Amino acid sequence: MTVSQIRRILSPAALLRLALPWAAVVATAFLPHELPLPVVWLVLGVIVAVILVAAFGVVHEAESLAHRLGDPYGTLVLTLSIVLIEVILISAVMLGPGEHATIARDSVTAVMMIILNLVVGVCLLVGGLRHGAMRPNRTGSGVYVAMIAVLSATALIIPAALPGGSYPAAAAIAVSVITILLYGFFLWRQTGAQADDYREVGVTGASQPASLGETVREHGRELSVRTALLVATMVPIVLLSHHLATLLDIGFSAVGAPTALAGVVIALIVFTPETITAVRAARAGEIQRVVNLCLGAFVSTVGLTIPSVLVIGLVTGQSVILAESPIMLVLVAATIVTTAVTFLGKRVTATHGAVHAALFALFAVLLFL
Repeated sequence: MTVSQIRRILSPAALLRLALPWAAVVATAFLPHELPLPVVWLVLGVIVAVILVAAFGVVHEAESLAHRLGDPYGTLVLTLSIVLIEVILISAVMLGPGEHATIARDSVTAVMMIILNLVVGVCLLVGGLRHGAMRPNRTGSGVYVAMIAVLSATALIIPAALPGGSYPAAAAIAVSVITILLYGFFLWRQTGAQADDYREVGVTGASQPASLGETVREHGRELSVRTALLVATMVPIVLLSHHLATLLDIGFSAVGAPTALAGVVIALIVFTPETITAVRAARAGEIQRVVNLCLGAFVSTVGLTIPSVLVIGLVTGQSVILAESPIMLVLVAATIVTTAVTFLGKRVTATHGAVHAALFALFAVLLFL
């Protein structure tokens, strides 16, 4: 790897996205324990902005890795990078001050509505109006839909039938193991024998420029440098997440905002960079990349979040309420059915996008009831 290649990776923009979050970490270490409410909102806004800058830095490096590795490996790197930030923020809120028994439920529901309705809706509107009807890979899309149905039932629907809306300890362990095994098997097949099912229609493994092993051997140093930069940019997000959780709790409690709004804020912060990537893919007519980014993001969110919060709940003795309200359960069911109808057909169109966007608008209205 040449010096010019290293300079291209460690560009001024990349160094700024790395330095700014670390400077914020140092600055927040000197914050007093008690702040006036206006200052709380000011600091909260700054922290959100810095986390967004860092998230864009993570996505930039993940996209570079994705371009080098090719699908489905590249998209998976991008998705997992974003979802790990989501899991970190949710865990920080749970481990922070105050009661946050429903933060995992609220965040998962928010991710479902934002990713599967808002982002999918916008992408299909943009792609459909620009390119007309588009063909997703129906086999891969079908696997995503099946995973979404099972994981949604595990995370949100089944707990609604349980006392207190949460899993007892033994069931929580079993559910965590089942979820991890299912998600692990899904990743194994996605990156192995079924990799072609997650590529654009007409693109097969034989037409790929190089296998994963060949890519790693040829560009190993570049991949290592970009991975290290990605991790170094993600670490300050972890460190800032504690302050974000505390300030969100203070700010929302002061204005009497719905408790579910914290989950929406976390989801919006985390998935804004990936949303931009998905819309770009839709504009380019890469519908399967949109599917991999959006449906894959939700599958990864639930597959990693639910085991994490259940384990945190068991270790700390906190109650983890996963059951959704009847109104939200109707929206969850409608989203699963709509996603299945959209992506299991031969074509997706702008009209499908309008339906998904309407579902998100309904969620936004019902959130404040």
